[in-house]
Amino acid sequence: MFDTSHINDAIALRRDLHRHPELGFEEHRTSEKIATLLGEWGWRVHRGLAGTGVVAQMGQGAPVIGLRADIDALPMDEATGLEYASGTPGKMHACGHDGHTAMLLAARKIAEEGVKQGTVTLIFQPAEENDGGARVMIEQGLFREFPVDQVYGIHNWPGLAPGRMVARDDKMMAAFAVFEIEVSGRGGHGAMPEQSDGVIAGAAAMASALQEIPARSLSPLEPGVVSVTQIHSGSAWNVCPDRAVLRGTARWFDPAAGDTIEARVKEVANACAAAQGCAARIDYQRRYPATINSAAEAAVARDVAAEMRLDTATAAPSMASEDFAFMLNEVPGAYIWLGAAREGENLGLHSAKFDFNDAVLPVGAEFWVRLVRRVLAA
Repeated sequence: MFDTSHINDAIALRRDLHRHPELGFEEHRTSEKIATLLGEWGWRVHRGLAGTGVVAQMGQGAPVIGLRADIDALPMDEATGLEYASGTPGKMHACGHDGHTAMLLAARKIAEEGVKQGTVTLIFQPAEENDGGARVMIEQGLFREFPVDQVYGIHNWPGLAPGRMVARDDKMMAAFAVFEIEVSGRGGHGAMPEQSDGVIAGAAAMASALQEIPARSLSPLEPGVVSVTQIHSGSAWNVCPDRAVLRGTARWFDPAAGDTIEARVKEVANACAAAQGCAARIDYQRRYPATINSAAEAAVARDVAAEMRLDTATAAPSMASEDFAFMLNEVPGAYIWLGAAREGENLGLHSAKFDFNDAVLPVGAEFWVRLVRRVLAA
């Protein structure tokens, strides 16, 4: 379907984006490049939603299909040693959003073939990583200004072999929250602990107890995760500190499970602090809802993948999270994993040595084109 020049151009573009990563809501160079290319290819281009978002359309009338790619990078240093590695310290495309963008920009093929009926809406979304760019685009009028009948998103998935594509009928990715807990009490000399409060002891007990919450508060059949990922405290060998800070994340699917986890995090934190004569200040923020596919749209995605002779066997949902969930809360659609494992060492998403597997770029691009043909011909 795609000739060599198309694929080579897409790979070159992907590597250019990798070389110039930009964080959420700061994707100005990326946004400019996307908008310029789409304009050259004849798309109607709109810019400005969520600041750096780009929406492009071709065709008119119903049905209307939306295709989404995320465009932001992560705040981390790259350690790949690639010739096209990030040129910006502290910023890296470690999740493959550069590949997602390049795959969707291969939609130039759609423009070349023309849209004979219906409308194709491309959504290039900023700030997927933690900052909820999808939510912001929706709040600023994405689906009011550009209504779609169904919406789809693809994420490369290093845990799946190339040639596999997964679109579950329901749960794909978990909801998540972040929390910060400050434990405070009297500090003092390390040789006289009875004259200070147990800030460190309370924080240590808290870290262990918080991670036990799903096992003790949810059914074994109900997924849930609480992970403490940071503990900061202390300044000297012989000083009992007066403050410790714990940070972490919680994950769940069922809204009732999310309510239970939040309530228990607060109860456990307060109890562990109080047991050591300390106080706890708790900042608990729910960030993304669960990513739940519509069964009908997931079936369409699998049919297109099967047409391409891809393996569409199902896989377990992931406890990772994705802000495409906000779009699926508004419009029927499907979130899709594209198998992207490499031979040999297979580094996962968010690794400092991660690099999108260019070998799967033409697969994702062809899938987008075939999906548009299928939906608009219906």
